[in-house]
Amino acid sequence: MPADTFVIVGTLGRTRGIFGEMYVTLETDFPDRFVDLREIHVHGRDGWEIMRLVSSRLVSGKPVIRFDNVTTREEAARLTGRQLGVPRDQVVQLPSDTYYLFDLIGCRVIERDTGRSVGRLVDVEQYPANDVYVIEDESGKVLRCPAVRQHVISVDIAGKKIMICSDGLLPEHESPTEPDDEV
Repeated sequence: MPADTFVIVGTLGRTRGIFGEMYVTLETDFPDRFVDLREIHVHGRDGWEIMRLVSSRLVSGKPVIRFDNVTTREEAARLTGRQLGVPRDQVVQLPSDTYYLFDLIGCRVIERDTGRSVGRLVDVEQYPANDVYVIEDESGKVLRCPAVRQHVISVDIAGKKIMICSDGLLPEHESPTEPDDEV
């Protein structure tokens, strides 16, 4: 499978105990996906490979897994830092009007009133109050748009397009700079 068909859900962390268990550093909002998991894709030197699990559970809210062919702390330690992924079609279904960041990145951003292209969404900054869409225009200039209903009008993941209302966000036009008067 091509690399872009996988979604990263965690990274193998430190070992736990002496029998090859490992903590998973989450890169998902759904830690329960690791409960009773029987296999997962692990990224190694040669790409992704499916590895079978003999145990998978939560310990104090953190996933702890043990691979079928890993029986010692030393064997487990050699896997630390490797990414864990699931095929894109196995991600948790989200409620409506909620999107995965990997689906938003790369979308064209269009201004609702003028229909002009604002740029492409290149990142999503996450803050306690709300997310902020980071948009790069054709010239490389970075613009930011709060991801709130007032500004984000619609999101079309299939069409890779986000419609925004830029009132108060974007300059209407660049005004020429006035030359300084010399005295």
